[in-house]
This record gives sequence, C-alpha cells and structure tokens, in this order.
Amino acid sequence: MLISLADIEAAQLHLRGVAVHTPLVPMEDYDGEGRLWIKAECLQPIGSFKLRGAYNKIAQLSPEDRQRGVITYSSGNHAQGVAYAARALGLKAVIVMPSNTPKVKLQATRALGGEIVMVGLASLERKQKAEELAREFGYVVVPPYDDPAIIAGQGTCGLEILADLADVDLVLAPVGGGGLLSGVAAAIKLSHPGVKVFGVEPELAGDAAESYRTGNLVTFTGEQTSRTLADGLRTQSIGELNFAHILAYVDGIVTVTEAEIRNAMRRMIFSTRLLTEPSGAVAAAGALYHSAKLPPSRKAVAVMSGGNVEPETLRRVLSEQED
Repeated sequence: MLISLADIEAAQLHLRGVAVHTPLVPMEDYDGEGRLWIKAECLQPIGSFKLRGAYNKIAQLSPEDRQRGVITYSSGNHAQGVAYAARALGLKAVIVMPSNTPKVKLQATRALGGEIVMVGLASLERKQKAEELAREFGYVVVPPYDDPAIIAGQGTCGLEILADLADVDLVLAPVGGGGLLSGVAAAIKLSHPGVKVFGVEPELAGDAAESYRTGNLVTFTGEQTSRTLADGLRTQSIGELNFAHILAYVDGIVTVTEAEIRNAMRRMIFSTRLLTEPSGAVAAAGALYHSAKLPPSRKAVAVMSGGNVEPETLRRVLSEQED
C-alpha cells in the first residue's frame, strides 16, 4: 500500500526540532539550461538524510517495543540515523554493518552509541544477520528503506523542496534501496503532479535502472554493487514497497559513471562549498552530465544525500583532474 500525503505531513511533525530544514544551495557553475539547486542534506545532524526516516520510524514505536531495543542493517548513513534516534529516545540500538564500511561512518555510528556487528560485503547478508539477531534477542527491526514510516520520513525532504522552490520543475534523487527516491517522489507528485522526478544511480550498481526498465525487481550481487565508489548506494535491490512507489511516481532513472561521480563531487565542493560524499554527488552528476536524458527544465533540484566522506577518498578525488 502506498503512503499518503498525510503520512508525510505527519512525519514532518515527528521530525520538528530533530531534523534540519536543509537549504537549497545554487550550483553556480551549472552550464545547462535553466538553474540547478542542491538540496543540502549533508547539513543534517548526522550528515545525511537518513535521520528523517529512522527517527520517524522509531518515534512511532510503542513503549513495549522501545523496551526491546532496535536493530538495523546499513552501510553507514542509516546506521547513524538509527543510532542517533535511539539515543535521543532512550533505546538500545544494534547495527549490522558490512566489512567495507567507511571508517568515518563506522566511528560516527559507534560514537552515537550504536552496538556494531560486522558481516561481509553483501547487503542481503547484513539483512539476514539483523533478522537473525532480532529473532534471538527480540529487537525491533528498523529497515533502511523498505518500510512505510521510513519512506514517509524521507518524503519530508520533498515537501521542503516545494516549500522553498514552489515552481521547481525537475527533482533528482539518488537511488540505492529506494527509500529517498520513493519518499521524495511521493511527496512531490502528491502535491505538484506536474513536477518531473528522476532517480540517479551509479551504473556499476544499476539494479534500480534495470528494474525500472523491465518493470520487475532485479537483484545485483554484492560483488557487483561494491565496485562503485558511492558506498551509500551499494544496495543489491530496491525494496518491494519502494519499487511500488517508484513505478507510481517516478518519471525515469538514469545512471552515471564513476568518473562522473568524482567530477560532480569536485564541482559541488568548489561551486557550493558543501562537502559531499560520493553518494551525495550522484544526483548532481545526473543533472550535470546527462541532461539529454532528462526533460527540459528551468528550475531543477538535485538532492545531495549526505556528506560523510572518507578523508582519503576526498583527498584522492580533489587531487584528480576532470576526466
């Protein structure tokens, strides 16, 4: 069942005083037609949009469920969102993370009080481990994307875009598991149906684009998705509920190369003075390098999903010449 606009508006109330209403920052060196703004989710307390869905989900748990504690599985940003929300609401949080999690995300999750369990590279492996521990210890599972409360929480990002730029005509969001894209698309289309919404994905982890093209959920292997530098988008498949929202509300999905992601990172940092992680640059990369695959636009917004970048990755990207 698809979420409603009322669900997203209720999530806004839960998030009041918790999540930041992040600004739209102009991309001054955008050379396409019209203008491009960056929705700066790097400015959330945990450095990414994931706080929205995690807090909305956990805030609605019953007192009995809160006593049980929560568990999730994440490559980093959702881990921090769950740990932050659990600490704020006084719950225990257990986080299952892959062995290739960037250290900056691992350390931040631990600093927020998350109890970490490490597994292999595959997103399905960490999901299975979390479900196993939930059965054993009674924890409440807080999924990273395939959940109506998570989708509604992420959808508040879309409502903010409309509040700040009422005549926006194109919104781009990155897609991994689909939580952000499905929530933003629902918020936009249920409020302003004429606005175009596109997902953007690394081509090395292009399961969402393939799923959208065929109309059937496609699963990539962990080895395939781990090839992309965009560690926040290494999910092997879109969630089922997310896919239903994407089919209902999204106008298309484009893929970007690794070189385009790195180039977009540099351009965003120098143009907006915002620090982006690779995943956070993916939507902007779609606007910067694939305008021919997108509808004509006068006012476009690319959601920058987060800024939790490894120092070594940042150094390497900034030292490169544009490909």
